[in-house]
Amino acid sequence: MRLVDETRPDPEALLKVANAAEQSRTRGKLKVFFGAAPGVGKTFTMLQEARKRKAEGVDVVIGYVEPHRRPETLQLMEGIESIAPRTVEYRGMSAKEFDLDAALARRPGLILVDELAHTNVEGSRHAKRWQDVEELLAAGVDVFTTVNVQHLESLNDVVAQITGVAVRETVPDVVFEKADEVELVDLTPDELLERLREGKVYVPEQSARALQGFFRRGNLAALRELSLRRTADRVGEDVAAARRGTGLTWPTAERIMVAVGPSPTSAMVVRAARRLATAMRAEWIAVCIETPALRSLPEADLARLDRNMRAAERLGAEAVMIPGTDVVGELVAYARRRNVTRLVVGKTERPRWRDWIGTSPLDELSRRAGEIDVIVVRGTESAEEDSRGGLSAGSLPASGAGYAWALGAVVAATGAGLLLVWLWPTSPLANLAMLFLLATTLVAYRFGLRASVLAAILGVLCFDVLFVPPRWTFNVSDTPYFITFAAMLAVGLVVGTLTDRLRAQAEFSRLREARTEALHRMSMKLSDAGDLKSLLVAAREGLEEAFGAVVRLFLPAAEGRLREAGGEGGTAVDMEDSPDLAVAQWAFDNRRMAGRGTDTLPSASVLCVPLATARGVLGVAAFRAERIEKLAGLEAGHLLSQFARQVALAVERQQLAMDAHRVRVEAEMEKLRSALLSSVSHDLRTPLSVISGTAHTLLTRPETSPEATRALLQGIHDEAGRLTRLVSNLLDITRLESGAVEMNRQWVSMEEVIGSTLRRLDASLAGRGVKLDVPADLPLVNADGVLLEQLLYNLLENVVRYTPAGSPVGISAAREGSGVLVRVDDEGPGFAPGEETRVFEKFYRGLAAKSERGAGLGLSICRAITAIHGGRIWAANRPERGASVSFWIPIGHTPPPETPA
Repeated sequence: MRLVDETRPDPEALLKVANAAEQSRTRGKLKVFFGAAPGVGKTFTMLQEARKRKAEGVDVVIGYVEPHRRPETLQLMEGIESIAPRTVEYRGMSAKEFDLDAALARRPGLILVDELAHTNVEGSRHAKRWQDVEELLAAGVDVFTTVNVQHLESLNDVVAQITGVAVRETVPDVVFEKADEVELVDLTPDELLERLREGKVYVPEQSARALQGFFRRGNLAALRELSLRRTADRVGEDVAAARRGTGLTWPTAERIMVAVGPSPTSAMVVRAARRLATAMRAEWIAVCIETPALRSLPEADLARLDRNMRAAERLGAEAVMIPGTDVVGELVAYARRRNVTRLVVGKTERPRWRDWIGTSPLDELSRRAGEIDVIVVRGTESAEEDSRGGLSAGSLPASGAGYAWALGAVVAATGAGLLLVWLWPTSPLANLAMLFLLATTLVAYRFGLRASVLAAILGVLCFDVLFVPPRWTFNVSDTPYFITFAAMLAVGLVVGTLTDRLRAQAEFSRLREARTEALHRMSMKLSDAGDLKSLLVAAREGLEEAFGAVVRLFLPAAEGRLREAGGEGGTAVDMEDSPDLAVAQWAFDNRRMAGRGTDTLPSASVLCVPLATARGVLGVAAFRAERIEKLAGLEAGHLLSQFARQVALAVERQQLAMDAHRVRVEAEMEKLRSALLSSVSHDLRTPLSVISGTAHTLLTRPETSPEATRALLQGIHDEAGRLTRLVSNLLDITRLESGAVEMNRQWVSMEEVIGSTLRRLDASLAGRGVKLDVPADLPLVNADGVLLEQLLYNLLENVVRYTPAGSPVGISAAREGSGVLVRVDDEGPGFAPGEETRVFEKFYRGLAAKSERGAGLGLSICRAITAIHGGRIWAANRPERGASVSFWIPIGHTPPPETPA
């Protein structure tokens, strides 16, 4: 049995506190001056506090403070060292930003950084100022900062609904929550409006607009309430964190907990707890300790317990099931964890003789509760009814068979003792006593405490009558035998009690292991799913395996109606044609279990469980079985909720992954679209402008000489060719990446491909020395010759465009492994560091190409051609000078033998 010491602090909580303390030794402290709106005095209060710290000898520096032309703010800044802001040019304007590097180099004891939610100018190290503050804290620098309630990310939508203004600059709540100290700077709406009219917040022109918009009195009152509530929540978190390592209850707020059992008294206790919570305006919790003995109760008692817990939920309680063996210990431990101030329990009449045997559960609870007030609600049930639930952990009930086995075990022990006496007449009586203790132990382990008590009593009687002289009577010739009888009975009872507890713990461990194993199997099924469809299939199979029911999963469609998961896109549910499935819609809309076995639509043939997470309800699981109402019961319902939660989290994880993928794809498409518009618009506009201007010249100046006319026509021809290449490249890359290209694979000679490409570029390569290194025995490759020629053409065209005129070009080919390697070398400027892989991206143009016209598609087409051939392409700088681009194409299956000439 696990003993619970409520006065001892939780070791894990103490370890967390110790780890946090260790981290705080190297990390700076963050203090946030928190306000409801601009103008409440956050910066003023921060500067006042900074001057106090400076007077105490702290090295205080102003990193960045926005004075807003307020004389009192400027006056407070005097005498405090300031770090000059850095000037950043952005879109033709000069902006002043906090100089993080200068602050880190200065490394003061305390630095003031105003406006935590500020967005830094593009090009800064961090996108947000709160990220600058995080870096300062990590460097061990203490920070004072300011923020308004509308900038907290979780309240952004709420503020927008209240004020009608969408605040774009936000701070993650975790930054606010991790702050070491939060000070609320509060001002009433009337005082703030007066400051605004006096020009102490904004200049007069801005003040007039603000009074008509954000700074309406109703808005300010609502924002003030938000800031007060958020600060109160923060204070509550601080109190909980401070209390967590002490193991004590601090009555900072009233919280009521009621112990619920299967007794009819519990319904009255629950209602009394509700009345108490209403009168005290306190939250309340209904708790049931799930012991092995509780699980062995008759179905009628378990059904009553389920009704009691559901009644507590209907009355507004948080219903909690806690598995355990020590009812009183678990109740007190949970009450301390939840900072409960009052514990409500029920009491029924109890026979006086039971108090003589041991302490009553109620007395034990009062003793161990300590500073928690225990409120007792008197019931009317008998002690026998009370023994079936409530505070008493109870032993596993013994059936008639258990008592029969207890009698049989004593008879067997008596027979073994008689046999032992017959074989060994001088056998000590202690050996015989051990036989009866063994029988008591076995009965306790198999049938529980009550049967073992019977075995112990019968054993003592049989031992006295059959083995203690004078035999066959209850008379005892030697007085010390009475001590032996008493000790034997006491040992039998103690051993029976301990064995019963061991059995209960074993049963509890088995139950917990079974639940853990079931959840583990479910989690493994869900983790192996690669997409949402396979995840839903795994979830349905796992739920059917765990609960022995037919399961259907439903997800919401765009219009809010449920659709069944599975098949192509799912099937929309028609609620009129399927009344039972209307239960699923109700469970989804109301975020509550509904159907057979519940209080909502109990006549339905299915039990529907919402798949809910913090984000909301993601779907519904519908269960159908012969006795489906049992799944809604106490034990199965608790496990069912855990499974549903696990499935919901897995679905949420998949949906988040899909959302993230969709966002990435949209971002890439947007990036590609921008690059396409930027590149193509420039490369289309330039040739079109040349063609249009030249054509206009030819039309308006008929006296142009034949030589000039030919030159102009040649210009039109060249620019038209440039347009044709651009459009062709766009079409080629689209066809290649979409898989629309049908390859015409043939046995191709790489030497012929190189020769044909050089002939096409004969004019462009004029004046350049082309060095070829192609062995005569180079094998044929099974490829599309036209595409390979286009690949090599693009590579050589890049050499012509981006290397100095007259510089040599090298082309080499060789067999490498199961393919052919081709390399093109030049003596140009080469690639900038890091460009070796980026040059193959669509629309990317390297530094050397900035001065040249082009769309940045040539090398992308090369990469696509090698990819569809199953090859690869890469770029590198040559050690001596220039760059090289190499591609490798697999040969394919064995080439045909060459036909002799």
